[in-house]
Amino acid sequence: MKYETKILTTRYQKPDPYGALSMPVYYTAAFEFESAKAISDAFCGRSMAPSYARIANPTVTYLEERVRQLTGALSVTALNTGMAAIHYALTAVSAAGLNIVASKHLFGNSVSLLRDTLGAFSVEVRFADFTRPDEVEALIDDKTCALFFEIITNPQLFVADIRQLADIAHRAGVPLIADTTIVPFPAFRAVDFGVDIEVVSSTKYISGGGTGLGGLLLDYGRFDWSQSPSPALQARVKRVGKCQAFTARVKTELVTNLGSLMTPQAAYMETLGLDTLDIRFRRHAETTLWLAKQCQQLPEIKRVNYTGMEDNPFYELSKAQFGPMPGAVFTIDLASKEAAWAFIDKLQVIRRATNLFDRKSLAIHPASTIFGLFTPEQCAAMSVPDTTVRLSIGLENGEDLLEDIKQAVQI
Repeated sequence: MKYETKILTTRYQKPDPYGALSMPVYYTAAFEFESAKAISDAFCGRSMAPSYARIANPTVTYLEERVRQLTGALSVTALNTGMAAIHYALTAVSAAGLNIVASKHLFGNSVSLLRDTLGAFSVEVRFADFTRPDEVEALIDDKTCALFFEIITNPQLFVADIRQLADIAHRAGVPLIADTTIVPFPAFRAVDFGVDIEVVSSTKYISGGGTGLGGLLLDYGRFDWSQSPSPALQARVKRVGKCQAFTARVKTELVTNLGSLMTPQAAYMETLGLDTLDIRFRRHAETTLWLAKQCQQLPEIKRVNYTGMEDNPFYELSKAQFGPMPGAVFTIDLASKEAAWAFIDKLQVIRRATNLFDRKSLAIHPASTIFGLFTPEQCAAMSVPDTTVRLSIGLENGEDLLEDIKQAVQI
C-alpha cells in the first residue's frame, strides 16, 4: 500500500468490543489479569499484555505500531517529549568512559543534555561540524558509542550528507543516531540513508496543532550491537541477539526505570494527527517555499535561509535527501537584534511562540530564547546570530502571511 493508505489502515492490537473506528483512550493505571501466571507473563515480558501503565498502555502501543508500520522500524517507543526520546537513545548506547561524537549545530537543549547531563555521568561529548565528514571521522575512536546529529539543523538549517556519515559510522562499528524532527516520515525515510536510530519530536508535525507533547524513538534493527563498547548492550546481545539489544535495553530497562512513557491522552491525539500528516505537510511545505521566495524580494530582509531554494548552498544535497520541499521552517536575518525584536513585536497573524510545525505560523528569536543561556561566543560558535528570526509556517493563506511579514518589516 502507498503511504496515504497505509497510514489509515493499521489494525488495533485487539478488536474493540464496540467496533470503534478511533482507538479508545485507555485512561487507567492498572490492568486486571485472569490468573497469577498471566500477570507474571506480562511483567516478565513473556506476553504482550500491558502490565502497568507506566510501562505500556494499549493506546500508546497502537500509536507505536502505526509508526512502525509506516517506517519499517523494528521497534518504536513513544515517550512524553522529543527530549525524552533523545535522552533514551543516548543513554541506551552510552556508559561512563565512553564518548559521543555530536554535531556542534544542535538545538540548545540537546547541547545541554550532552554537555551537562550526560557529562555529569562521565560520558564525553566531542562536538564536530557534521557538514565536514573528515572532521567527524577524526574524532571517532574505540570508545565512541554513537554519532548524533540533526538531519537539518535548528535553527542554522545546515544539511549533512547522511549516507556519507552512515558509511563513516559503520566502518568504525558505531551507530548513527539522527534527529529527524524537521522533515516528517512522508518526505524522508531515515532507514534508506543508513540511519540506525531515529528520534522525533512528535509534538511537531504529528501532533500538528500543538495539542500535546510527545517523542518517538525508532530502532531499525540493522545495527550489530556486538560492536558496541557499552557493557549493558553487550550483556543484552548475549540474551536477545546482536540486532535486538538496543530495543531490549530501551523497552525492559529505560522505559521501566525512567518513567517517561507517553500518556494515553497524548497518544490518542497524535494518532489522530497521523491521519492527516501527509496532506498537512504538503500544504505546510508548499506555502513555506513560496513564502521564502517572496521574502527574498523584501529589501528590509538581509537574508532568507531555506534549503529548498536554488540559491541555498545546501540545495542539491537537501533535494537529494528530502525532496523539493524540505520542511516548513525558514529563517530571515534583519539588520540587527533590535530590528529582529521589533519585527516580532509587530506581527499580527504569525504568533510569537516557540514550537515548530503547528497549524498556526510561529515566530521566535533563537539567540535570546532557545540559546538564551549560552554566551555570545558560544552562540557564534554554533552559528546562531542575534539577527536571525525563525519562522515556522502553518496552514494559513500564504498571501496573508506575506502581508503580515511586509507590515512587520516596516520599522
